[in-house]
Amino acid sequence: MNRTLSQEELQRYDRDGYLVIHDAVPPARLREVIAETERMLDVAYTITSGTPMLDVDPAHTPQRPRVRRIKSQHEHSDFFHAFAAEPLIMDLLDPLMPSGIRLHNSKINMKSAGVGESVEWHQDWAFYPHSNDDVLAIGIYLDDCTLDNGPMLVSPGSHKGPVFDHHQNGYFCGATDPANVQAEIAKAVPLTGPAGTLTIHHARLLHGSAHNRSALPRRFLLQAYAAVDAW
Repeated sequence: MNRTLSQEELQRYDRDGYLVIHDAVPPARLREVIAETERMLDVAYTITSGTPMLDVDPAHTPQRPRVRRIKSQHEHSDFFHAFAAEPLIMDLLDPLMPSGIRLHNSKINMKSAGVGESVEWHQDWAFYPHSNDDVLAIGIYLDDCTLDNGPMLVSPGSHKGPVFDHHQNGYFCGATDPANVQAEIAKAVPLTGPAGTLTIHHARLLHGSAHNRSALPRRFLLQAYAAVDAW
């Protein structure tokens, strides 16, 4: 039987806007997720530029693949289409979305050893506001995530505050100016853990990630969900 969130975890999520659950994904299931991820990445050896499935670095070549992201993996893989409704995930999210759960988007962010890029400070809400804020994302680390290989950083409690400006010179740029959120950045905490760790973060939570400074990759599967009554 899959585990559910405890009352203490529910209270912590309400207060902080995130949870970190170590060893959430059984090793055998994690190996299947990694194998399907690597199967999809094999396409990188046959392309010279990005595709609807793969976002690649400008320096990418078939001989030296540099994939930044697998986009909407549930649309390109029967395995990930089914994994979007993985029971171990649904059982965790059920108490957070009592009206029902629907998948909103998915991706697998790749941070290659030594070259993985940082992700600027942002709130997911700025990309897709809804009619209510029962909107969140789960993340699963496919590799051990340490302080050195670019963990997600979050500002606890920021989901209860304002939605910050994500524009520059009048255009949406998908990030907020760090100068405007210094107080939030000062209290940010890293979400680290071994492969198989699962994170949950609220769509209004301010977060980002650092550059991968290590010799270890950091692959991070993300699946965003919205409550059925959130549009």
